[in-house]
Parts: sequence; C-alpha cells; structure tokens
Amino acid sequence: MNRSAPVLTILFVLAILLLAAAKDAGVAQPVAADSPWPARPVHFIVPFPPASTADVLARMLGQKLSQRLGQQFVVDNRVGASGNIGAEIIAKAAPDGYTIGIVTSSTQAVAATLSQSLPYDPLRDFTPIVKLASSPYVLVVYPGLPAKSVRELVALAEQKPGALNYGSAGPASLAHLAGALFANMTGTELTHVPYKSTAQSVIDMIAGRLQMQFATIPPSIQTIRSGQLRALAVTSRKRVEALPDVPTMEEAGVAGYEATLWFALVAPARFPAKLAERLNREVADTLTAADMMVLLSEQGLLAEAGTPAALTAQIRADIAKWRDVITRAGITAE
Repeated sequence: MNRSAPVLTILFVLAILLLAAAKDAGVAQPVAADSPWPARPVHFIVPFPPASTADVLARMLGQKLSQRLGQQFVVDNRVGASGNIGAEIIAKAAPDGYTIGIVTSSTQAVAATLSQSLPYDPLRDFTPIVKLASSPYVLVVYPGLPAKSVRELVALAEQKPGALNYGSAGPASLAHLAGALFANMTGTELTHVPYKSTAQSVIDMIAGRLQMQFATIPPSIQTIRSGQLRALAVTSRKRVEALPDVPTMEEAGVAGYEATLWFALVAPARFPAKLAERLNREVADTLTAADMMVLLSEQGLLAEAGTPAALTAQIRADIAKWRDVITRAGITAE
C-alpha cells in the first residue's frame, strides 16, 4: 500500500484551494505576452466625483475604448483629499493590465510640492501612458470694475496694492495658484479669498463682492455671454474655441504665462510595457477623432496626446514651476 498517495492527494487539493482563494482575493495574474488583452473589464479609477471634468473625460474615453477594444472600461470614482486618495489607489494597484486611471496636474505636481507625506511618488509609482487634455482657466472680473483688459487690471492693482481680491475653489487649489502666478509675474499684490466651490465665488462676483477669479470655462461661459462677468484672458498658450474672442494671457500682455489643469492617463508602476504602448496608440487615435474633438471642445477641453516621456517631462516641469509659486506666495496646505 502506497501511504504517500493520500498525502499527495491532500496537498494537491490544498494547492487548488489556495489558487482559488488567491483569485477570489484579487491577486494579480500577469498578462502573458501572447494572451489577448483585454480579456475582461478594465478598472478605470477617477479620483474626483461624478460630473467633474475628470469624470466626464473618463466616461467619454472609457466608452470609446470599450468600443475599440471589446471590453468594458468601468469608471470607479474614488474621491477624497483633493484627488490624492484615488491617485494612491492607482499607484498601489496590481500592475496586471487591468487597472488604469486619470491623474491631474493637481495630484501629480501641486500635491507633491505641498505635502511632505504624500502616500505616493508622482513619478516613481506610476507608468505614464499619455496626456489626455488640458482645461485652461479664464480670467473673469466683475463688470463694474474699471478694467476692460489685462493691462488695465494690472494698472488698477498697482494703484491699490492688496485692494483687489480674487476667489478660488479653496486654498492651494490650482485656481489659487493661477492667481498667485499672475500676481508674481505682473508684480502686483492681490488678496486671495477661498471658497468651498466655484459656484459660490461666481455668485459673489456677479454681486460685486468679489472682483476677479481664474474660473473654469464650462460653467462660466453663460455668465460671460450674458454680460454678468467680463472675460479678460484665457490661461492657455492658444485661444479656446468656446471663447474665440478672448485673448490668451500672452496676447493680453503677460509674456510666458500659462496655468492649465491637465489630465493624463496612467497605470501602476511596472505595468506591462506592451500594454502601455498599445494604450498610448489607442488613446491618441481616439483623441484625434473628429467626434471626440467636438465632445472635448464642448467641455472647454483642449485635446492633447504625446509620448509617455513627454508626460513625465510635463510632471517634472510643473513640480518645479508650482513649487516656486508656492514658495514665493507662502502658500501652505490647509
């Protein structure tokens, strides 16, 4: 009688059970080089709430990628800490080819300059895929303010240092930094007034309790067109199709000024290189399609694409840029 047979049988059964348990627990199984991808739905992390610009962009992109690749790209909003919670989830996900996510200049550049205990490294802990789009701000002022151009606004600020106040969606938000950068580059002194949301600050500006703001474009267009707010410049390098008559900050006289909230597609570090390359190609083709260009324009977004190396360079440059602005303005995380 072979006494080892029952022991071997038990070990075999245990091995099967352990493999099943690992699968149920979500332990990543690497994608084989010759296996089809995606073979199941892809987890698409968005660190911001539903209906936010990042969420809208992710859902548009996810739908297109689902159609192109034959598997669902399931958007999962993981909100908190100004996007840092969702970014951390992406960074710590298994690099098995089935978790990707959207990050922004706030999560990858601004957060890195403000926090000494950020739970992820914006460069080391991610695989860059492609920059998706950028959302410039529009500098708007209360119509009763005697400034119909950026030059007139700067002159007014020089006459009354600290008297002009500008709103933002909160301390250390990118809109706050855009105002600090403007003050720095024009040599003026402005007073920052933080709000809990852009909607609240717009109400105060229309009422004349707030003089100026670097506002996001989609929710501001109707107030600009109705004359409730006066648009002086957009903060991108080129004009925005939705506001064709509004000059860029460079055209308005502030040479070299740029402040945009950009969005990028990333994956966890050690994401399979071939899958990253394929995603880069698929997303680039999607962004340049005529219907997608229209959809992005309607959201006030400027479509962008490029190489992973270009995205990495953008993150490095923005960390240095916003660190300088934050240091000069004495801005701290709150």
